[in-house]
Amino acid sequence: MVHSIELLVDTDTEAAIRRVWGALSKAGLRTPPPTSRPHVTLLVAEAIPADVDVSLSTVLQRLPVPCVIGAPTVFGRSPFILVRLVVPSAELLELHADAVRTCSPYLTPGAVPNTVVGQWTPHTTLARGVEPSQLASALTIRTTTREIRGNAVGLRRWDGNKRVEHLIH
Repeated sequence: MVHSIELLVDTDTEAAIRRVWGALSKAGLRTPPPTSRPHVTLLVAEAIPADVDVSLSTVLQRLPVPCVIGAPTVFGRSPFILVRLVVPSAELLELHADAVRTCSPYLTPGAVPNTVVGQWTPHTTLARGVEPSQLASALTIRTTTREIRGNAVGLRRWDGNKRVEHLIH
């Protein structure tokens, strides 16, 4: 399993993403469970110890950061992961670079390639296991494509082994 450091969004943005999940779920797509929390993954590693939390206080001071949840796209091969890209503003890219720099000494064995500086694709996940035949209907749902403007307001460390979030204060 994996561990990650993730950005959390404001309540209005979270509610907007949850509405998208609801519409996609009604259309038969496998969306995150209701207990999941909308987020933008900053970095992923096999293990991230709790020791990193104190060091991340400097990254936390950068928040809030405006974020725009933009265009939908798909990751992987069929079945796909349907995501919405997060527009990579200069402020968001700087925050990401700061998080990677801060966390690097703690990561085992290191950040996965698609989360390192220069290769990060900021996004929020909408649905997993999406078959090609489901894509057209998913993309015709208005909430799937409507831009969402909000703010990244918090950080968490996600322990994928235990499926537990640790809010960073």
